[in-house]
Amino acid sequence: MCQMIFNYKRVSTIEQNTERQLLNIKCDREFEDKLSGKDRNRPQLELLLSIIRAGDIINVHSMDRLARNTRDLLNLVEEITSKGVTIKFHKENLTFESGKNDPYQKLMMTMLGAVAELERSLILERQKEGIALAKLKGKYKGGKHKLSPQEIAELKELANSQKISLSELARKYQISRPTLYAYLKN
Repeated sequence: MCQMIFNYKRVSTIEQNTERQLLNIKCDREFEDKLSGKDRNRPQLELLLSIIRAGDIINVHSMDRLARNTRDLLNLVEEITSKGVTIKFHKENLTFESGKNDPYQKLMMTMLGAVAELERSLILERQKEGIALAKLKGKYKGGKHKLSPQEIAELKELANSQKISLSELARKYQISRPTLYAYLKN
């Protein structure tokens, strides 16, 4: 069986790009999500996990690109290595392989994963504080619409036709399911 090399990239929003991640690392196939790393619910990550085989290698720029919480990070690395796949985190210079249990590397992964989780929590806390302050000053009117009025009309028409699933609609318009439901409700 032929060894495959995969690169996994992730940024939190559609507006961001992945150019700084994994420069000059050759691979057979690249997977890229433009979604939050708060949980595992990412289509390209799930696709990658479904096709990996023993002997494959996954390259990730940094641990916080794979997961933003420690539990998911540890579980994902365990799931990947249990399939006989090697995962490399280049920024942290950590490699995890099946059958090679280095307690110091696991400790580093756990500590750095906790730092990434803390960072995400602090970002959310600052965001809430900023929104609360803006509301007090009367400057916050809620988030901006992701879709134009024309796109919203198209979205509603497609949903009513039932020719396309709601999941496919959300992917087509690059919005979350809760955002899709909010548009359909209003």
